[in-house]
Amino acid sequence: MFQGEMATWRFSAMPAATEAVSGRNAVARFADFGRGRNGDSRRGIKADQLVLMRKWQLRPMKRSFSVKNVSSEHQQKVKDPVTQQEESLAHFDTFPPDASSIASSIKHHAEFTPLFSPEKFELPKAFFATAQSVRDALIINWNATYNYYERSNAKQAYYLSMEFLQGRALLNAIGNLGLTGAYAEALNKLGHNLEKIAAQEPDAALGNGGLGRLASCFLDSLATLNYPAWGYGLRYKYGLFKQRITKDGQEEVAEDWLEMSNPWEIVRNDVTYPIKFYGKVLTDSDGKKHWIGGEDIKAVAYDVPIPGYETKTTISLRLWSTKAPSGDFDLSVFNSGKHTQAAESLYNAEKICYVLYPGDESLEGKTLRLKQQFTLCSASLQDIIARFERRSGTKVNWKEFPEKVAVQMNDTHPTLCIPELMRILMDVKGLSWNEAWNITQRTMAYTNHTVLPEALEKWSLELMQKLLPRHVDIIEMIDQELIRTIVSEYGTADSTLLEKKLKQMRILENVELPAEFSDLLVKPKKSPVAVSTDVPGETEEEEDEEQIEPTDGKSKSVKAIQGKKKKIPEPVPEPPKLVRMANLCVVGGHAVNGVAAIHSEIVKDEVFNDFFQLWPEKFQNKTNGVTPRRWIHFCNPDLSKIITSWTGSEDWVLNTEKLSELRKFADNEDLQAQWRAAKRSNKLKVASLIKEKTGYIVSPDSLFDIQVKRIHEYKRQLLNILGIVYRYKMMKEMSASERKKKFVPRVCIFGGKAFATYVQAKRIVKFITDVGAVVNNDSDIGDLLKVIFVPDYNVSVAELLIPASELSQHISTAGMEASGTSNMKFAMNGCILIGTLDGANVEIRQEVGEDNFFLFGARANEIAGLRKERAKGKFVPDPRFEEVKKFVRSGVFGSSSYDEMLGSLEGNEGFGRADYFLVGKDFPSYIDCQAEVDEAYKDQKRWTRMSIMNTAGSYNFSSDRTIHEYARDIWNIKPVELP
Repeated sequence: MFQGEMATWRFSAMPAATEAVSGRNAVARFADFGRGRNGDSRRGIKADQLVLMRKWQLRPMKRSFSVKNVSSEHQQKVKDPVTQQEESLAHFDTFPPDASSIASSIKHHAEFTPLFSPEKFELPKAFFATAQSVRDALIINWNATYNYYERSNAKQAYYLSMEFLQGRALLNAIGNLGLTGAYAEALNKLGHNLEKIAAQEPDAALGNGGLGRLASCFLDSLATLNYPAWGYGLRYKYGLFKQRITKDGQEEVAEDWLEMSNPWEIVRNDVTYPIKFYGKVLTDSDGKKHWIGGEDIKAVAYDVPIPGYETKTTISLRLWSTKAPSGDFDLSVFNSGKHTQAAESLYNAEKICYVLYPGDESLEGKTLRLKQQFTLCSASLQDIIARFERRSGTKVNWKEFPEKVAVQMNDTHPTLCIPELMRILMDVKGLSWNEAWNITQRTMAYTNHTVLPEALEKWSLELMQKLLPRHVDIIEMIDQELIRTIVSEYGTADSTLLEKKLKQMRILENVELPAEFSDLLVKPKKSPVAVSTDVPGETEEEEDEEQIEPTDGKSKSVKAIQGKKKKIPEPVPEPPKLVRMANLCVVGGHAVNGVAAIHSEIVKDEVFNDFFQLWPEKFQNKTNGVTPRRWIHFCNPDLSKIITSWTGSEDWVLNTEKLSELRKFADNEDLQAQWRAAKRSNKLKVASLIKEKTGYIVSPDSLFDIQVKRIHEYKRQLLNILGIVYRYKMMKEMSASERKKKFVPRVCIFGGKAFATYVQAKRIVKFITDVGAVVNNDSDIGDLLKVIFVPDYNVSVAELLIPASELSQHISTAGMEASGTSNMKFAMNGCILIGTLDGANVEIRQEVGEDNFFLFGARANEIAGLRKERAKGKFVPDPRFEEVKKFVRSGVFGSSSYDEMLGSLEGNEGFGRADYFLVGKDFPSYIDCQAEVDEAYKDQKRWTRMSIMNTAGSYNFSSDRTIHEYARDIWNIKPVELP
């Protein structure tokens, strides 16, 4: 055993034999981590590795670089400008590292890259040493990838997102390198278990939901498919929050993922860019604009390697952290005792990257969010432009910028890329407006992720003018360009149509038309209003008084006034002036895509219909996808082995169409037996997780029914828990034998975070936990029903829950979920979905077969009519729905009042009322569908067949397919594979 021997280690450069492996063999093997997809084990190395090569007399094999020209199908030889120098980019043949050489590397890092004291080699220390050992391998491929990209100067895609929900990196990295077995054996030699080591890694707190997880799946696919790309995001110190569940519901505390540092990231101290806020804009005599003064901070790059599967390609996720120059720390003020004031500039800079989605109910919160978005955009674009100029050499041709750069804005958060690129091109690089606008439109593309009005960001024009004055100038000019386009397209003859188009399409909302268009629309003259000096609400003359009897039974005196002047009407507050970010995205880019077929149609027909009519060629569909590496191959090894066995190879990991071959074996008894055994094994792991996280004990023989996603009213966790309450109520009204006959045992599992300021969502979390506290302790019910809320849901928890799932709920109000990606992950793992025809559910149901999907609920094209019907008071709720609400209000789940939560489902109009998300409307359909689930689960042969068909039908939901479509249709980039 290795534990306890740390103090005796003494390495100089580790040339001597260690663990029965010579230093020469260990380094030769370790320098070539991971086999290429074609079996080639050659790798590029850097000058610092040559020191080791010379020490052990390794003889490199020189070779020229070869790259496929992205503008043609011809092979292009690219001269390596370094080959004349001494072996600085040589390649050599070797073998992949074995367990002994890996163990030597881990021991080396434990002593020479220490983050802990030398006396012990416990789990945290072992994890960091292991991760640093893997990072060595990644750095070799990482550097080779970008050195090669620099020389080939291929067009590159840049994916900007406020979120990247990466999850743990260790198992994914060694899995992509093909070294899982070797690392497991190496750690065993050192007295540790790979699974326990991996569990030491905290999830990177860089995201929250599907938006961030999609971005991470895309990076995995980009690397795996050898597309030249970067990801850009922010390095949040405290993440969104860590969720705790108490008797009062959800509580939020700061994430601590960076508390012991992040072994995967490398700070690039030489990659920093200035970021400016506030200030003012000056104009030169030649008309050139200068943004001066204000608050200046610095963005610093932290790079995280993203390895592809069975390929040398390793791309970057570049995260920005913010700080102020040391000179901004006022030492004299500090020494005078005003410590907080002295460090104010430093704090203001650093807090930009403290928290993902800081609360924005206050002006300070809104300002901070806008600063975050601008920091992401400005730092990333400065970096992209610097790379373009460096690769262009002495002759920079800005017209070629869109031929070398593709920027994808993941939702509206990076919208400021559009005015920021314009600013840099015009104010810094000296281009004209027309030149800059042409380049910007050809470079930018926008992915829409929502149809919810509140998620289509609108920023206060006043706030933006204060914080980013130059960008407001540019946005106003873009708005004017848009007005000219609209007038040119629709003319001025039909003023009503023109006014409607301008109102819907302008980037600036509630802002007067620019002076040059002031006479465009003829407004009716306003009738004069008499001016009174009276206090509003009072009259000048009081003559008669009469008594009336009000409805409350109290007699009140009312003035009967004759000849009085008219009251001045209450002034109508002016609507706020806003910048519509989604409209700016559509106008400023060359492509707009939805993320599921039904969503893309809604985008064209409703959300951006006016723009679609104007520019139909801009609009596309790109149905989301998920990486099969993380979401089957690595997180569900038992199922992965079964798929490989029955399809004949591991080709399905890269070519998911192979999954469809499982269909022909769906009724095979041997496959079904193996399938059920794998599922039960995963359920046992989840039962242990539930006991660890909540204290509840659940039976692995129950149906595992799971809904895990961000808590939001449109995702309808409330419909799910009310259905569970109805189930519980029915059970309580039956005898034990009747219960057992009618219901199959279920474990109903919830997970997800409610935003800290989203009161209704937090009420739903509290209600779920209250129901669980009662149901789980009801001895009459026992294992027939359990209700579990897994706290702090994240990627690592998902990697356990999804392989164990048997039924998964994707029950959003039809037409409101853009796509969803968890539905794809569940289907891939043989889970059967219950859901509405919403988002990617539509396409999943088509692929897996209608008989293998539990469908309920209103359709998207019915929703608007149903809401109008409700507003007219014509909705009649199902008696079962009324029973459930009455049961909840009876106090069976404790003394908490659920009136506000249930009140949102009642009434016919009003904010927070009238059941906007149609829980009551879909409730009876949902309950009936759940009864069908029970009947199907009783027939395990049928259920297993349905499960296999879900995995087989999920072949088309790989993010590899999605990335190929983006690369072909939007970015116009091609794979560049390292030699």
